[in-house]
Amino acid sequence: MTTPAGIPFPVVDEVSRHCLQEEEPETVHIEVHLPGPLDPARMRKAFTEALHRHPRILMREAAGGWYRRRYEWELTENPDVEVVSFPAPGRNALRDARTRALAEAPPLSLSPPIRLEVVEEAHHSTVLFLIINHTALDGPACLRILATAAEIYGGKDNSPTPAPIRPPDPPQSTDTPSNWTRPARVAPGTPEKSPGNGLLVTELPLPHRPKGSPYTVNDQLMVTTALTIAHWNREHGQPPRPLRITMPVDDRPRDMTMPIGNGTRLVEVPFSPTELTSKPEDMPDLLRRTAQRTRALKSLTRPQLGHGAGLLTAPVTPVTWRAALTRGLRRAAAPWTSTTLLSNIGRIPYPLDFGEEAGRAHAVWFSAPARMPRGLTVTTASTAGRLHLALRWSRTLLGHGDGHHLRDLFEHYLHTTEAAP
Repeated sequence: MTTPAGIPFPVVDEVSRHCLQEEEPETVHIEVHLPGPLDPARMRKAFTEALHRHPRILMREAAGGWYRRRYEWELTENPDVEVVSFPAPGRNALRDARTRALAEAPPLSLSPPIRLEVVEEAHHSTVLFLIINHTALDGPACLRILATAAEIYGGKDNSPTPAPIRPPDPPQSTDTPSNWTRPARVAPGTPEKSPGNGLLVTELPLPHRPKGSPYTVNDQLMVTTALTIAHWNREHGQPPRPLRITMPVDDRPRDMTMPIGNGTRLVEVPFSPTELTSKPEDMPDLLRRTAQRTRALKSLTRPQLGHGAGLLTAPVTPVTWRAALTRGLRRAAAPWTSTTLLSNIGRIPYPLDFGEEAGRAHAVWFSAPARMPRGLTVTTASTAGRLHLALRWSRTLLGHGDGHHLRDLFEHYLHTTEAAP
């Protein structure tokens, strides 16, 4: 019998492993809408083959004593469990699948730490729910797996389309706000009694951007998120404070060579209070300044979580000791944590075409964990010329009505970014 190979947890995985909470599982959810039905046996076979074509996803956390210096991933030849399930269709099947995606993380002890639910909707349309344990994997990596499964199932080419050509770099600016001040928190709304995360998904038009603009749609979404939270906080009596928005940056290729795991690095985009109370005629300038900041941050070479995280996870003491230290530092650093996270997946690079009967994806939503102290994450993707927005929040901070109001504010401010001349 072959002994499974072991891979030490990378820094991102270890920090996440140290800070797990049952009340708010670290799940990423991907929701893909198809116009037609899928055959269960054929889909199970296609997805299992896709896992084998990306063997790095076939892993589980290796058992070990408290004294071990590292957590390790143990690679497996086959899945430990049936990954694909087909819940019974019904009026509440879609809602229930979303609830499970937020509340039930696939266990790290079973390979692979993902699951796929295939929900049949009215008129034989289908919704795929890919639920990911974020300690092990991220959304873009698992979307690559799903694209491979689509190609196997439908026999169609699901190669990624080339990335869009970005506009020329805007002139550099020196007026970037400091990252050393305590940022604003999202003001509490009407929290719910039950713990966990809430979710709202919606479809919006892609914002118009004048030809030759020095900013991207990502910059428009960044400004929209900042203005939305600033407005929300003013409505709830919070004094003006700087905002910092965490932005994942992913430099991996999207083809079959894409490394599978947690491959994004996190940067923080700052906004001063005065920028977020500016007049509509100041919007072009705010978009240009934001573009300068995001370009500069993307170009920096730095570890995924910064240099401090590398020191924190150095294997010089048992992992249980480092876990206690990491949790303590996380609590102490809570007031300096960024205001929110905006994860813009951008244009979905794969057709996600499952063949003639099931068809091509016409809507794809992602959502990222929304634990406190941020308590709110914004995730966007574009498919078929539409923007797919997911707002996810901690129920200890916001309620469902708050999510609807934030969605309305986001739609309003997104429109203001495209009104710029």
